Amino acid sequence: MGDAMDADKLEENQILPVLERFYEKVRCDPALGPVFAVVADWSEHLQRLTEFWSSLMLTSGKYKGNPVAMHLIHADKIEPAMFERWLAIWRETTNEMLPQVVAQEMQIKAGRIASRLNLALTGEMLEWRAEKPASPAAKPYKTTKIFDEKTVPPALLESHRVKFGTWALIRVLKGSMRLVSGYTVTSLNPDCIGRVLPEVEHHLELRDPVRFQIEFFDRDPLHIDSIERKKYA
Repeated sequence: MGDAMDADKLEENQILPVLERFYEKVRCDPALGPVFAVVADWSEHLQRLTEFWSSLMLTSGKYKGNPVAMHLIHADKIEPAMFERWLAIWRETTNEMLPQVVAQEMQIKAGRIASRLNLALTGEMLEWRAEKPASPAAKPYKTTKIFDEKTVPPALLESHRVKFGTWALIRVLKGSMRLVSGYTVTSLNPDCIGRVLPEVEHHLELRDPVRFQIEFFDRDPLHIDSIERKKYA
C-alpha cells in the first residue's frame, strides 16, 4: 500500500484491483467457476460490483441495483456451501491486498451479504464469528535473499511444494510476476503478496524484470475467520 494511504480506511481506487483478483480466483475455482460462467461481460460486471462496494464501504451511493433479485435468477445453480467457499476466497484476497483493518471490515460486510443471499436463495443462514487477527509478533523463521529474473533458483520455476507445517509469503519488491498454485494464478507485485500453503504444488512465472524474496513461517501468517453454517429456523 502506498505511504499516502490511510491504513485504516479503504480508498476508492483499491476496490477494482481487489475485485479483479478475487474474481480471477473465483473463475478458476472448481465449485464456483461454473456458476460465474454465465457472466457474458466481465468488464461491465466488475464495474457494477465496484459501484456496489463503493456504496457499501464509502457510502458513495453509486450502486442502484438489487443484488438479491440478480442472484435469484440463478438460484437453481447455487448451493449453501458455495457461499462458504466464496467467503474463503474473499478473505484470502482481501488479506493479501489490503491493510489488516480494512480487510477485516470488508470480510465482515461480505459475511453479512452472504448470509442474506443464502437465506433468500436456499432458506439457510450463515453465521460467522470474527476472530482476532493473527498476532503481529508472528515473524518468519527464514527469509531468502533478494532474487531477480537472473538469480532466481531454477527450482522455483518448476512445480514444487513447501513441507508440511510450513507457509510462505512471496513479497515482490519491484516489478511483477505470477504465482501458479493449483487452479489459481496470482499476479504478484509490490501491492499484492503471494501466499503458499503447506504441501500445495506451485511454481513461479517470471516474464519481466523483477526483484522478490520469500519468507517462511511455521504457522499461517494471515488471519482467517472461522465460519459456521447451521439450518435457519
